[in-house]
Amino acid sequence: MVKIFLLVLLLSSLNAGVYETNCLACHKKLPVSIDKYFYRYLLKYSSERAVKKAMLEYLQHPSQESSVMGEAFLSRFGVKQKSHLSNASLKKALNVYWNTYKVFGKLK
Repeated sequence: MVKIFLLVLLLSSLNAGVYETNCLACHKKLPVSIDKYFYRYLLKYSSERAVKKAMLEYLQHPSQESSVMGEAFLSRFGVKQKSHLSNASLKKALNVYWNTYKVFGKLK
């Protein structure tokens, strides 16, 4: 039982590492906090599956048309560069991102 717990803990820390190293590090340079992007995606796409799918597609093929950010933001900062992370790493990072900011189950 202890081995299973340690394995789960190790895997979750590896997933968080991809998110912290690649996502948070870049977003800290922007004046809009990373949670604001999450809420924009959530408003537009509603479900976990749809949000993650849209974010994955955007990270792999960013464009002004598929961005959830407003014109003023895009004019000032432009469209993000295509992610260099693998599909698996992006999905792991999106899982951490979702679990960090999801509102479902947290509202009282």
